[in-house]
Amino acid sequence: MEFLYYFDEVFEPIALMLLIGGTIGGLILGATPGLSPTMAVALLIPFTFHLEPAQGLILLGAAYTSTVAGGAVSAILLRIPGAPANIATAIDGYEMARRGRGALALQLSFLSSAVGGVIGVLLLIFLTPVLARWALAFGPSHLFWLAILGVTIIGTLGSGSIVKGLLSGCIGFWLSTIGFDDILGVQRFVFHPVVSGGVNIIPALIGLFAIPQVITIFAKGRGRTDLEVARVASHPIGAAIGELSQRPRALAIGTVTGAIIGLIPGVGGQIAGLVAYDQTKKFSRNPESFGKGEPDGVIAAEAANNAMVGPSLAPLLTLSIPGSPTAAVLLGGLLIHGIFPGSDLFERHPEVAWTFINSMLLGQILMLVFGLYIAGAAARVAQAPQQVMAAIVLALAVFGAYSVQHSMGDVYVMAFLGVAMYFLERFGYSAAPIVLGLILGPIAEANFVQGAMIANASVGLANYFFSGWLNLTLIAIVLLSIMFPLVRQLRFGGTVGAAKI
Repeated sequence: MEFLYYFDEVFEPIALMLLIGGTIGGLILGATPGLSPTMAVALLIPFTFHLEPAQGLILLGAAYTSTVAGGAVSAILLRIPGAPANIATAIDGYEMARRGRGALALQLSFLSSAVGGVIGVLLLIFLTPVLARWALAFGPSHLFWLAILGVTIIGTLGSGSIVKGLLSGCIGFWLSTIGFDDILGVQRFVFHPVVSGGVNIIPALIGLFAIPQVITIFAKGRGRTDLEVARVASHPIGAAIGELSQRPRALAIGTVTGAIIGLIPGVGGQIAGLVAYDQTKKFSRNPESFGKGEPDGVIAAEAANNAMVGPSLAPLLTLSIPGSPTAAVLLGGLLIHGIFPGSDLFERHPEVAWTFINSMLLGQILMLVFGLYIAGAAARVAQAPQQVMAAIVLALAVFGAYSVQHSMGDVYVMAFLGVAMYFLERFGYSAAPIVLGLILGPIAEANFVQGAMIANASVGLANYFFSGWLNLTLIAIVLLSIMFPLVRQLRFGGTVGAAKI
């Protein structure tokens, strides 16, 4: 219970001001397409140079947690995920907003984010040494099978056809190979100089989700029905809390999934949200409602991507191994102040470590308070005429794509992928599997190549990838993930989707 001894440090005037400012700023940055949590934390690091180490980490930690939650705002209202972690939120959140339930979707997202975030930080407080040792068990072979698990999830994510879902995922895998091979250093599929460095995830994310919507709205012309104001009913917070309490399964699946995946180094919140969404859909009594405005999809995704925040810091603070890209930026923030994470961090700098963790716990509460406050006002965005909304979305898309690397090449990539996705959607293909394939591709390839090199120098390829309890467990989950949707479709639909192509 040592953390309680340092809890009052968070309530010092400067620390509390930084916590509040970081939370509000993170919500705003998170709602801006293109500004991911990693970018938000990186932008704030220069502002911590003249602060005490604990104060600087409070600012960075507050921005981290609230940016992840804030990304749900644009995901729900504009169908532009504020960050890759909010991809799954956009699937059902946007459909809820279209049906006039945008305020409820935002309230559920912030409530589930707070629940998942608090549990994730509590795990960080009480189980850090154990979790950190468990994280070391994941080697290249395990991370490869984890990526393959993502491939199997692709088949049922955001598509009525398993075959079309897998084909969409393959497109994403191909996009991830464009650029230089990290191992051999050779160019692959570089058909234009703008993609010589590969396809950046943020422009791709914005293009695949936002541009098809803009084209669809503009293609309708200026008919009277297109300019009608959407009916966005206000929704009392008490009713949203009641709605959340009636959906414990989605909240539990999202929280547990996020906590487990957040611990695995290098995976990230985007995988946590998508896996949680998929598992919630599989265990739902009404899986056909997902993708059509199902609140369980929003709850599971947002609980997962915030539950991963705390555990992702466990290997960072105890083993100097970042559990996510944003945690890697936080590592840089620690090193700047001369603090080296490790097994003795809590002995040498307990005031810094515990004050930082305590601030993240309080930050989840502040994020909920400010998030619920802005939810009602933000939902009114959907009341703007569609032509105006399309213009705003297009401007945000260009700004978000350009801001990543200050490159017009990223804007061109965003536009090309967006136009291509517009036509793919006409044939029943979904953007979410493509994005997931783009994210998982480098993880699967790098860990397979690294694992193959280790295997060839030791026990052999088959023995390395198909032995050990962790490998076998992941393989079993992969097989179950494949068989479950197939059995369900054969039982209730009579097809696995091939006829829909």
